[in-house]
Amino acid sequence: MNSRRVGILLVSSVVIVILAAWLSSNRPTTKATLAGQPVIPGFNQGSVNSVTEIGLSRGDGTKATLKKGTSDWSVAERDYPADSGKVRKLLLDLASLKVVEEKTSLPENYPALGVEDTTTDKATGTRVDAVTAGKTYSVIVGKSGGAKSGYVRVVGAPQSLLATPLVTADADPRHWLDHTLIDIAQERIKEFVVKPAEGPGYTASRPNKDTSDFTVSDIPKGRKLSSPAAADPIAGSLGSLTLDDVQKAPATPPAGVAHTVFTTFDGLKMDVAGRKEGTKTLVTFTPTSTDKATEAEAKTLEARLKGWEFEIPSYKYDGMFRSLDDLLEKLPEKGDKKKTGAQATPPGLPPGLPPGLPPGLVPQKPNH
Repeated sequence: MNSRRVGILLVSSVVIVILAAWLSSNRPTTKATLAGQPVIPGFNQGSVNSVTEIGLSRGDGTKATLKKGTSDWSVAERDYPADSGKVRKLLLDLASLKVVEEKTSLPENYPALGVEDTTTDKATGTRVDAVTAGKTYSVIVGKSGGAKSGYVRVVGAPQSLLATPLVTADADPRHWLDHTLIDIAQERIKEFVVKPAEGPGYTASRPNKDTSDFTVSDIPKGRKLSSPAAADPIAGSLGSLTLDDVQKAPATPPAGVAHTVFTTFDGLKMDVAGRKEGTKTLVTFTPTSTDKATEAEAKTLEARLKGWEFEIPSYKYDGMFRSLDDLLEKLPEKGDKKKTGAQATPPGLPPGLPPGLPPGLVPQKPNH
């Protein structure tokens, strides 16, 4: 191989190297993506059991603090048991939160997704702080992005994300309460005594479980029930009863309190005291027992219900404290006179005729 050919080969090699470098530098690069990655690094399924407290807060000051006790969770703002199922679902959803795609990293665009910092009352998202012994994991949960995904942003990170699953992060303490209250089936009820805050009271009872309708005593003379089953719904008002909110019972019993005392066939008594406070319908419970069969049940109920005043749905409250008049047939309104034995004057005849006069026998005016 002569020197000329060697030179040509050398020049060709240099050209190929330069061309390869140029092609490489101009090749489109694949953008790195976070899709499929955990939203909260380090917080996984194994972290769930190590969480001792969860804080949920909004810019308007609404907040809920969930605290883990020795055996269960509680809502600190109410000092009342939390719905542990809801709490655990929140933690599991946070632990399994995965990126679907990256969204804006510009703070001015955060409000469109609801992931701005929750430092002003205009912020619409909810900040969630999951506290463990070693670290607090914080994320802002924004608007829904679909049935199974929502917008989130790790606190302090610029990148907002569309992530799945959709996390329910309600900062209202009422959302996290254990709403189960009491469940005494209607078929157990033997008798109930209603003592309204105003108006007459009454008693309704039945001799045995095979009798479906309750007999109401103390019905005023001349009145009757609107139907044989008029009082029956009251007996069922303790079934599947849930609370909307809860507060400590007042130290001094307030005025204007109604009572309904339920008695079961097996000796459980439940005195329900009710009152209204603005739009709230509030009740307290005092369980007792007159039979060994229900002694343990009464003690369990007392331990859970004593000292608390519960806000219940208004329709449940109204059904529990129905007045006697609500159970009776309505009285005729004034001016609505019932027909009597007297007959109206037939049309076309002078007024004032004796009742029952045949049409052909019209009295003639006397001739003077």
